Amino acid sequence: MKKIIKAILVLALIAFVVMQFIRPEKNNGGYESVMIFEKETKPSIETASILKETCYDCHSDQTRYPWYAEIAPVSYWLDEHIQNGKKHFNVSEWDNYSPKRKNHKLEELIEMIENKEMPLDSYTWIHDDLTEEERAQLVQWATLSKLQYRGRSHISFK
Repeated sequence: MKKIIKAILVLALIAFVVMQFIRPEKNNGGYESVMIFEKETKPSIETASILKETCYDCHSDQTRYPWYAEIAPVSYWLDEHIQNGKKHFNVSEWDNYSPKRKNHKLEELIEMIENKEMPLDSYTWIHDDLTEEERAQLVQWATLSKLQYRGRSHISFK
């Protein structure tokens, strides 16, 4: 029995070491990947800072990776979160969204912030959660930003 347990532990250690060499691709498009979004939605300096600190890591092509992101299996878990976040809302793709979709995405953002569904609990385990003031600031900014998309044609040539 001890030999089986030892063999399993050795295999697990080998798998862990091999995993360190197989890394997910980094999500580093740089700041320019969010410039169109910020130019169009015009967040204040404070709101832009909140977006950068709590949203862009998972909802843009601009991720700032913590040190522990270099260790598998955490690297795989973070990559899955980033890919899933970008699938739902990617500010780096903002220019490709129709006005109707932009309005809808901002409406979803408001709903998720108000219902405290964002940021995810798994994010706030390590990072700070949004304060009530930050939540209110984001909701106010998104509410004002989405006004520009109401009533605009939902036809897009992109």
